[in-house]
Amino acid sequence: MAKTPSRSKTSKSPPKLQRDEALKYYRDMLLIRRFEERAGQLYGMGKIAGFCHLYIGQEAVVTGMQACLKEGDQIVTGYRDHGHMLACDMDAKGVMAELTGRKDGYSKGKGGSMHMFSREKNFFGGHGIVGAQVPIGTGLGFSNKYRGTDNICVTYFGDGAANQGQVYESFNMASLWDLPVVYVIENNQYAMGTSVARASAETELFKRGISFEIEGEEVDGMDVYAVKAAGEKAVKYARSGKGPYILEMKTYRYRGHSMSDPAKYRKREEVDDIRTHHDPIDGLKGRILEQEIATEEELKDLDKEIKELVKEAADFSLDSPEPDPEELWTDVLREVESA
Repeated sequence: MAKTPSRSKTSKSPPKLQRDEALKYYRDMLLIRRFEERAGQLYGMGKIAGFCHLYIGQEAVVTGMQACLKEGDQIVTGYRDHGHMLACDMDAKGVMAELTGRKDGYSKGKGGSMHMFSREKNFFGGHGIVGAQVPIGTGLGFSNKYRGTDNICVTYFGDGAANQGQVYESFNMASLWDLPVVYVIENNQYAMGTSVARASAETELFKRGISFEIEGEEVDGMDVYAVKAAGEKAVKYARSGKGPYILEMKTYRYRGHSMSDPAKYRKREEVDDIRTHHDPIDGLKGRILEQEIATEEELKDLDKEIKELVKEAADFSLDSPEPDPEELWTDVLREVESA
Protein backbone atom coordinates (compact mmCIF):
# COMPACT_ATOMS: atom_id res chain seq x y z
CA MET A 1 0.00 0.00 0.00
CA ALA A 2 1.35 3.42 -0.96
CA LYS A 3 2.35 5.75 1.86
CA THR A 4 1.05 9.31 1.86
CA PRO A 5 3.86 11.73 2.73
CA SER A 6 3.25 14.23 5.50
CA ARG A 7 3.94 17.94 5.08
CA SER A 8 3.47 18.91 8.69
CA LYS A 9 5.54 21.29 10.78
CA THR A 10 6.37 20.81 14.46
CA SER A 11 7.65 23.39 16.93
CA LYS A 12 5.61 22.74 20.08
CA SER A 13 7.21 22.47 23.51
CA PRO A 14 5.80 20.95 26.70
CA PRO A 15 4.43 23.47 29.21
CA LYS A 16 6.14 21.99 32.26
CA LEU A 17 9.75 20.79 32.45
CA GLN A 18 11.00 17.83 34.48
CA ARG A 19 14.09 18.74 36.50
CA ASP A 20 16.37 15.80 35.67
CA GLU A 21 15.51 15.86 31.98
CA ALA A 22 15.84 19.62 31.64
CA LEU A 23 19.18 19.76 33.42
CA LYS A 24 20.52 16.87 31.36
CA TYR A 25 19.62 18.61 28.11
CA TYR A 26 21.09 21.85 29.41
CA ARG A 27 24.31 20.12 30.47
CA ASP A 28 24.66 18.19 27.21
CA MET A 29 24.20 21.29 25.07
CA LEU A 30 26.52 23.31 27.28
CA LEU A 31 29.22 20.65 26.97
CA ILE A 32 29.04 20.83 23.18
CA ARG A 33 29.12 24.65 23.25
CA ARG A 34 32.08 24.93 25.61
CA PHE A 35 33.96 22.13 23.83
CA GLU A 36 33.56 23.84 20.47
CA GLU A 37 34.60 27.21 21.89
CA ARG A 38 37.81 25.65 23.21
CA ALA A 39 38.40 23.86 19.90
CA GLY A 40 38.12 27.23 18.16
CA GLN A 41 40.68 28.67 20.55
CA LEU A 42 43.11 25.80 19.97
CA TYR A 43 42.69 26.20 16.21
CA GLY A 44 43.57 29.88 16.51
CA MET A 45 46.68 28.91 18.49
CA GLY A 46 47.77 26.55 15.75
CA LYS A 47 47.22 23.44 17.88
CA ILE A 48 44.54 22.10 15.52
CA ALA A 49 45.42 21.89 11.85
CA GLY A 50 43.41 21.24 8.71
CA PHE A 51 39.67 21.78 8.64
CA CYS A 52 37.56 22.43 11.72
CA HIS A 53 33.78 22.90 11.43
CA LEU A 54 32.16 24.07 14.66
CA TYR A 55 28.64 23.15 15.80
CA ILE A 56 27.99 26.29 17.87
CA GLY A 57 24.31 27.20 17.63
CA GLN A 58 23.08 23.77 16.51
CA GLU A 59 23.39 21.94 19.84
CA ALA A 60 19.67 21.31 20.34
CA VAL A 61 19.43 19.10 17.25
CA VAL A 62 21.71 16.25 18.25
CA THR A 63 20.87 16.59 21.96
CA GLY A 64 17.15 16.23 21.34
CA MET A 65 17.56 13.39 18.85
CA GLN A 66 19.92 11.43 21.06
CA ALA A 67 17.31 11.50 23.82
CA CYS A 68 15.01 9.45 21.55
CA LEU A 69 17.40 6.56 20.91
CA LYS A 70 18.10 3.28 22.65
CA GLU A 71 21.04 0.90 22.94
CA GLY A 72 22.14 -0.39 19.54
CA ASP A 73 20.79 2.51 17.47
CA GLN A 74 23.40 3.99 15.15
CA ILE A 75 24.51 7.51 14.28
CA VAL A 76 26.32 8.74 11.18
CA THR A 77 26.94 12.34 10.16
CA GLY A 78 29.00 14.74 8.05
CA TYR A 79 32.05 16.80 8.92
CA ARG A 80 30.40 19.12 11.50
CA ASP A 81 30.60 16.21 13.87
CA HIS A 82 32.15 16.99 17.27
CA GLY A 83 28.77 17.67 18.85
CA HIS A 84 27.41 14.34 17.65
CA MET A 85 30.37 12.52 19.19
CA LEU A 86 29.86 14.16 22.56
CA ALA A 87 26.12 13.49 22.41
CA CYS A 88 26.94 9.81 21.82
CA ASP A 89 28.91 9.89 25.09
CA MET A 90 32.27 9.62 23.39
CA ASP A 91 35.06 10.81 25.70
CA ALA A 92 35.78 14.53 25.31
CA LYS A 93 39.48 13.81 25.90
CA GLY A 94 39.64 11.36 23.01
CA VAL A 95 37.78 13.74 20.69
CA MET A 96 40.03 16.68 21.53
CA ALA A 97 43.14 14.52 21.24
CA GLU A 98 42.09 13.54 17.74
CA LEU A 99 41.48 17.18 16.83
CA THR A 100 45.07 17.94 17.83
CA GLY A 101 46.39 14.90 15.97
CA ARG A 102 47.58 12.96 19.00
CA LYS A 103 48.10 9.28 19.72
CA ASP A 104 45.26 9.09 22.24
CA GLY A 105 42.67 10.38 19.79
CA TYR A 106 39.80 8.24 18.56
CA SER A 107 41.55 7.65 15.23
CA LYS A 108 45.02 7.55 16.81
CA GLY A 109 45.80 11.02 15.52
CA LYS A 110 45.40 10.09 11.86
CA GLY A 111 41.86 11.24 11.18
CA GLY A 112 41.47 14.67 12.68
CA SER A 113 38.25 16.65 12.89
CA MET A 114 36.26 14.96 10.14
CA HIS A 115 37.24 11.32 10.58
CA MET A 116 36.47 9.90 14.00
CA PHE A 117 34.58 6.71 14.76
CA SER A 118 33.49 4.72 17.78
CA ARG A 119 32.11 1.24 17.23
CA GLU A 120 31.55 0.98 20.97
CA LYS A 121 29.18 3.97 20.91
CA ASN A 122 27.69 3.05 17.51
CA PHE A 123 28.99 6.29 16.02
CA PHE A 124 29.84 5.46 12.43
CA GLY A 125 31.78 8.55 11.70
CA GLY A 126 31.93 12.05 10.54
CA HIS A 127 32.48 12.10 6.78
CA GLY A 128 34.33 14.77 4.84
CA ILE A 129 32.69 14.14 1.47
CA VAL A 130 29.42 16.06 1.20
CA GLY A 131 26.50 13.64 1.46
CA ALA A 132 28.71 10.53 1.62
CA GLN A 133 27.22 9.52 4.97
CA VAL A 134 23.69 9.23 3.59
CA PRO A 135 24.23 5.95 1.67
CA ILE A 136 26.20 4.65 4.64
CA GLY A 137 23.36 5.42 7.02
CA THR A 138 20.94 3.79 4.60
CA GLY A 139 23.16 0.72 4.56
CA LEU A 140 23.15 0.62 8.35
CA GLY A 141 19.37 0.70 8.22
CA PHE A 142 19.45 -2.20 5.77
CA SER A 143 21.72 -4.17 8.12
CA ASN A 144 19.26 -3.68 10.98
CA LYS A 145 16.38 -4.97 8.89
CA TYR A 146 18.43 -7.86 7.46
CA ARG A 147 19.44 -8.98 10.94
CA GLY A 148 15.91 -8.70 12.26
CA THR A 149 16.68 -6.16 15.00
CA ASP A 150 14.47 -3.24 15.90
CA ASN A 151 17.34 -0.76 15.86
CA ILE A 152 17.30 2.33 13.68
CA CYS A 153 19.97 4.56 12.17
CA VAL A 154 19.86 8.34 12.47
CA THR A 155 21.56 9.82 9.42
CA TYR A 156 22.44 13.50 9.66
CA PHE A 157 23.24 15.76 6.74
CA GLY A 158 23.02 19.46 5.96
CA ASP A 159 21.08 21.68 3.63
CA GLY A 160 24.06 21.76 1.27
CA ALA A 161 24.12 17.97 1.01
CA ALA A 162 20.36 17.89 0.43
CA ASN A 163 20.92 18.53 -3.29
CA GLN A 164 23.34 15.63 -3.77
CA GLY A 165 22.33 12.76 -6.06
CA GLN A 166 23.30 9.96 -3.69
CA VAL A 167 20.80 11.36 -1.19
CA TYR A 168 17.93 10.62 -3.57
CA GLU A 169 19.26 7.20 -4.50
CA SER A 170 19.31 6.46 -0.77
CA PHE A 171 15.78 7.79 -0.29
CA ASN A 172 14.56 5.55 -3.08
CA MET A 173 16.09 2.38 -1.66
CA ALA A 174 15.09 3.19 1.91
CA SER A 175 11.47 3.73 0.90
CA LEU A 176 11.38 0.74 -1.46
CA TRP A 177 12.59 -1.60 1.29
CA ASP A 178 11.01 0.19 4.30
CA LEU A 179 14.40 0.65 5.94
CA PRO A 180 14.54 1.91 9.56
CA VAL A 181 16.34 5.19 8.91
CA VAL A 182 15.59 8.66 10.23
CA TYR A 183 17.13 11.27 7.95
CA VAL A 184 17.86 14.47 9.85
CA ILE A 185 18.52 17.50 7.64
CA GLU A 186 20.37 20.07 9.75
CA ASN A 187 19.32 23.14 7.80
CA ASN A 188 21.59 25.88 9.13
CA GLN A 189 20.44 28.12 6.28
CA TYR A 190 23.78 28.67 4.51
CA ALA A 191 25.45 25.32 3.73
CA MET A 192 29.04 26.27 2.89
CA GLY A 193 28.23 29.92 2.26
CA THR A 194 25.17 30.17 0.02
CA SER A 195 21.68 30.66 1.39
CA VAL A 196 19.11 27.94 0.80
CA ALA A 197 16.97 30.38 -1.19
CA ARG A 198 19.76 30.83 -3.73
CA ALA A 199 20.76 27.16 -3.92
CA SER A 200 17.52 25.17 -3.77
CA ALA A 201 14.45 25.34 -5.99
CA GLU A 202 12.45 23.74 -3.15
CA THR A 203 13.46 25.45 0.09
CA GLU A 204 11.20 23.35 2.34
CA LEU A 205 13.62 20.49 2.57
CA PHE A 206 11.30 18.19 4.54
CA LYS A 207 9.34 17.81 1.31
CA ARG A 208 12.30 16.21 -0.49
CA GLY A 209 10.98 12.72 0.19
CA ILE A 210 7.52 13.25 -1.32
CA SER A 211 8.35 11.63 -4.67
CA PHE A 212 9.65 8.61 -2.73
CA GLU A 213 6.58 8.48 -0.46
CA ILE A 214 8.65 9.32 2.62
CA GLU A 215 7.04 11.15 5.51
CA GLY A 216 8.59 14.53 6.27
CA GLU A 217 8.35 17.19 8.94
CA GLU A 218 9.86 20.61 9.66
CA VAL A 219 11.07 21.18 13.23
CA ASP A 220 12.31 24.12 15.28
CA GLY A 221 15.90 22.96 15.63
CA MET A 222 16.70 25.69 18.15
CA ASP A 223 14.34 24.14 20.73
CA VAL A 224 15.59 20.89 22.24
CA TYR A 225 12.09 19.87 23.37
CA ALA A 226 10.62 20.45 19.91
CA VAL A 227 13.42 18.30 18.49
CA LYS A 228 12.76 15.55 21.02
CA ALA A 229 9.00 15.54 20.33
CA ALA A 230 9.50 15.26 16.57
CA GLY A 231 12.35 12.78 17.04
CA GLU A 232 10.24 10.44 19.16
CA LYS A 233 7.56 10.40 16.48
CA ALA A 234 10.05 9.72 13.69
CA VAL A 235 11.99 7.08 15.62
CA LYS A 236 8.79 5.26 16.60
CA TYR A 237 7.69 5.31 12.94
CA ALA A 238 10.98 3.87 11.66
CA ARG A 239 11.34 1.35 14.49
CA SER A 240 7.85 -0.02 13.90
CA GLY A 241 8.77 -1.14 10.38
CA LYS A 242 6.97 1.60 8.46
CA GLY A 243 10.15 2.78 6.75
CA PRO A 244 12.24 5.97 6.67
CA TYR A 245 11.31 9.40 7.97
CA ILE A 246 12.71 12.87 7.19
CA LEU A 247 13.11 15.60 9.79
CA GLU A 248 14.21 19.04 8.62
CA MET A 249 15.72 20.84 11.60
CA LYS A 250 15.61 24.60 11.09
CA THR A 251 18.76 25.60 12.93
CA TYR A 252 21.60 28.12 12.66
CA ARG A 253 25.37 28.12 12.99
CA TYR A 254 26.93 31.18 14.59
CA ARG A 255 30.42 30.72 13.17
CA GLY A 256 31.46 30.40 9.55
CA HIS A 257 31.27 27.16 7.62
CA SER A 258 34.71 26.29 8.95
CA MET A 259 37.35 28.13 10.97
CA SER A 260 38.76 29.56 7.73
CA ASP A 261 35.41 31.13 6.75
CA PRO A 262 34.85 34.81 7.73
CA ALA A 263 31.12 34.42 6.88
CA LYS A 264 30.85 37.73 5.03
CA TYR A 265 27.81 36.45 3.14
CA ARG A 266 25.47 37.32 6.03
CA LYS A 267 24.98 40.41 8.18
CA ARG A 268 26.22 40.57 11.74
CA GLU A 269 22.78 41.85 12.79
CA GLU A 270 21.23 38.60 11.56
CA VAL A 271 23.56 36.47 13.67
CA ASP A 272 23.08 38.70 16.71
CA ASP A 273 19.30 38.47 16.37
CA ILE A 274 19.40 34.66 16.37
CA ARG A 275 21.76 34.60 19.35
CA THR A 276 19.57 37.02 21.29
CA HIS A 277 16.15 35.57 20.56
CA HIS A 278 16.62 31.93 19.52
CA ASP A 279 19.74 30.53 21.20
CA PRO A 280 18.99 26.92 22.22
CA ILE A 281 20.96 27.05 25.47
CA ASP A 282 19.82 30.48 26.63
CA GLY A 283 16.26 29.57 25.67
CA LEU A 284 16.29 26.46 27.85
CA LYS A 285 18.06 28.34 30.65
CA GLY A 286 15.30 30.95 30.66
CA ARG A 287 12.60 28.28 30.92
CA ILE A 288 14.47 26.47 33.70
CA LEU A 289 14.70 29.69 35.74
CA GLU A 290 11.15 30.75 34.95
CA GLN A 291 9.73 27.43 36.11
CA GLU A 292 12.12 27.36 39.09
CA ILE A 293 13.59 24.03 38.01
CA ALA A 294 17.01 25.22 39.19
CA THR A 295 18.57 28.40 40.52
CA GLU A 296 20.93 30.76 38.75
CA GLU A 297 23.66 29.62 41.13
CA GLU A 298 23.09 25.94 40.27
CA LEU A 299 23.41 26.70 36.56
CA LYS A 300 26.59 28.70 37.17
CA ASP A 301 28.04 25.75 39.07
CA LEU A 302 27.12 23.46 36.18
CA ASP A 303 28.86 25.79 33.74
CA LYS A 304 31.98 25.76 35.93
CA GLU A 305 31.90 21.95 35.96
CA ILE A 306 31.65 21.82 32.17
CA LYS A 307 34.44 24.36 31.68
CA GLU A 308 36.71 22.31 33.93
CA LEU A 309 35.86 19.12 32.01
CA VAL A 310 36.69 20.83 28.72
CA LYS A 311 39.91 22.27 30.15
CA GLU A 312 40.95 18.78 31.22
CA ALA A 313 40.21 17.50 27.72
CA ALA A 314 42.31 20.27 26.16
CA ASP A 315 45.21 19.69 28.57
CA PHE A 316 45.02 15.95 27.96
CA SER A 317 45.14 16.46 24.20
CA LEU A 318 48.20 18.70 24.35
CA ASP A 319 50.00 16.36 26.74
CA SER A 320 49.28 13.31 24.58
CA PRO A 321 52.20 12.27 22.36
CA GLU A 322 52.10 12.47 18.60
CA PRO A 323 51.57 9.13 16.83
CA ASP A 324 54.59 6.99 16.10
CA PRO A 325 55.52 7.16 12.39
CA GLU A 326 54.90 3.41 12.18
CA GLU A 327 51.22 4.15 12.84
CA LEU A 328 51.01 5.31 9.21
CA TRP A 329 51.10 1.65 8.16
CA THR A 330 48.21 0.51 10.33
CA ASP A 331 44.53 0.43 9.29
CA VAL A 332 45.57 0.50 5.64
CA LEU A 333 44.47 -2.17 3.17
CA ARG A 334 47.57 -3.41 1.37
CA GLU A 335 48.03 -6.07 -1.24
CA VAL A 336 50.32 -8.82 -0.04
CA GLU A 337 52.38 -10.60 -2.66
CA SER A 338 52.14 -14.38 -2.56
CA ALA A 339 55.32 -16.38 -2.18
